[in-house]
Amino acid sequence: QVQLVESGGGVVQPGGSLRLSCTASGSSLDYYALGWFRQAPGKGREAVSCISATDGSTYYADSVRGRFTMSRDNANNTVFLHMYSLKSGDTAVYYCAAQRTLMSSCPREYDYWGQGTQVTVSS
Repeated sequence: QVQLVESGGGVVQPGGSLRLSCTASGSSLDYYALGWFRQAPGKGREAVSCISATDGSTYYADSVRGRFTMSRDNANNTVFLHMYSLKSGDTAVYYCAAQRTLMSSCPREYDYWGQGTQVTVSS
């Protein structure tokens, strides 16, 4: 079992930056792909980014590409989402997820989810 805890959310002005963290316990993340998702009020869950279990490749939704960067620190069982040039449309609850896999691509499904952290972009 993998337990995931997100942190780093908060209120930021448009154009600002935040760094989200997701720390895992219960298992090493060495063979897990990690993903970030978000859900805005009244909307469905949106895949934001993922990082490969194997070679560290990253993938981003069109809505965040060029503004968000995902990274992982396997030694500390943590993944990060660096968010820059934030917009009001980025306001959402952000979730991290983990899936054990040997593939280099993003999983279609994730077995483990965190509880989420709120990001609010507002002036």
